[in-house]
Amino acid sequence: QVQLVESGGGLVQPGGSLRLSCTTSDLDFNSYAITWFRQTPGKNRELVARILPAFAGGRTDYSDSVRGRFAVSKNNGGWQAFLEMNNLSPEDTALYVCSAGRALPGDKIIDDYFGLGTQVTVSS
Repeated sequence: QVQLVESGGGLVQPGGSLRLSCTTSDLDFNSYAITWFRQTPGKNRELVARILPAFAGGRTDYSDSVRGRFAVSKNNGGWQAFLEMNNLSPEDTALYVCSAGRALPGDKIIDDYFGLGTQVTVSS
């Protein structure tokens, strides 16, 4: 069974930073699109950031709400992905979940595997 494990969440003050990690021993992230979602009660799941595999161009995409503040990356070994989050605000409070998905022609992504998430709370 494929496992993705998120870590790095916690309580941070507004304006602060956090670095989330998504770790696996079951996949080579270099072959997958890695996506970070966030979920809050009563709201739809939001796609926050995505990085495509190199064979699909390696592009990164961000939601308008985080562009310029968040950065998604992967390590060269292909077993970790990261979400660097800066200038956090209370609106960023959510459960952050990573996924690994197949990158298909036409920029279509099929998210195959999900972690359980790590909670980020931004509060003074």
